[in-house]
Amino acid sequence: MRVLVVEDERGLASGLAHGLAEEGFVTGVAYDGVDGLWHAVHEPHDVIVLDIMLPGLSGYEILKRLRAAGVWTPVLMLTAKDGECDEADALDLGADDYLSKPFSYVVLVAHLRALLRRGAPARPAVLAAGDLTLDPASRRCRRAGRGLTLTAREFALLEFLLRHRDEVVSKTDILTHVWDENFDGDTNIVEVYVGYLRRKIDTPFGRRSIETVRGAGYRLRGAGG
Repeated sequence: MRVLVVEDERGLASGLAHGLAEEGFVTGVAYDGVDGLWHAVHEPHDVIVLDIMLPGLSGYEILKRLRAAGVWTPVLMLTAKDGECDEADALDLGADDYLSKPFSYVVLVAHLRALLRRGAPARPAVLAAGDLTLDPASRRCRRAGRGLTLTAREFALLEFLLRHRDEVVSKTDILTHVWDENFDGDTNIVEVYVGYLRRKIDTPFGRRSIETVRGAGYRLRGAGG
């Protein structure tokens, strides 16, 4: 079983990695939020141990981006001692479990094994905005009962917009979640792909689902346009 530990306290992170290895886990370690997010998105893991207070990106932000990107790997959050607000926020953002520092290593392993037995939570079955639907599991998109053919990038962009329907998302948000946080090409690529989507999901149906919010980004209307 593969475990990713994202913890900036190097002594604690190394101790966890060593102990988990002795328990038979294959363990990777990241010491800041940026590296942690990259490993969590681009490498397969069965469970992630994620601290809240991290340099670069907080554990909250990592968790938010993972769930928005459709990464449903079980996450065990490490929270502050007696941090009831931390625990509530972590669960609200999509964490599967939490432990307050300081914690018993034996208890940590027990929590991890319980998460592994439970497995990754089911992804939302179908995302919808009015008569526009997208099924991430089957990779199918439909509008008014008609099947639509999308490229992989168009599908990812539409999925991100649907997961944030009625919210304004910036070009930077889109590039980070649909392309890559280290993307250094022309940001106008977002406009190009929004145009592609509009021609497939809106124009043939006389709709205007995807709005341009001047100076801010884009918003997909929950009512479906």
